[in-house]
Amino acid sequence: MLSEELKKYIGRSDEVTVYEVEKGAIRKFADAVGETNPLYWDEEYARNSRYGSIIAPPGFFGWPTSPGGGSFVFFGKTKEDEPPPLEKEIEDSLAEAGYSRVLDGGIEYEFLLPVRAGDTLSASTTIKDITERKGRSGQLAFVIRETTYLNQDGALVARVRQTLIHR
Repeated sequence: MLSEELKKYIGRSDEVTVYEVEKGAIRKFADAVGETNPLYWDEEYARNSRYGSIIAPPGFFGWPTSPGGGSFVFFGKTKEDEPPPLEKEIEDSLAEAGYSRVLDGGIEYEFLLPVRAGDTLSASTTIKDITERKGRSGQLAFVIRETTYLNQDGALVARVRQTLIHR
């Protein structure tokens, strides 16, 4: 039975994180993952494609420029690698409930529009569900998070659903 302390997070969303998608970052990401598709590298090729410009490989959403991702300025102070407030609050509540360890239970991507060099994306994460169940190693809590990415025009470019298993 899910405690009221954990139920209160279902449906809540964290702060919006802004990402800038730069051509150089796309190339670095593609290089890092061994992606050789000229849509991510070659400006002329990409310009002549149906996309009209360099696009990002699936799963690359740029670099965060606001709270919730990486290094940012918050109330005049710089914080390094600070998790978003809702994420921190849930982790603390789960730890208090006896779930001190976490395992990535999988991630699903739904790509709706190409992410282009020069895009500015806004990402918002919502807690879709939290369930508890008994496993072979004891009680487990499953947290389902969904992040939506909107481009500068307000169009939905991707939806990412992640399952975190707490034990």
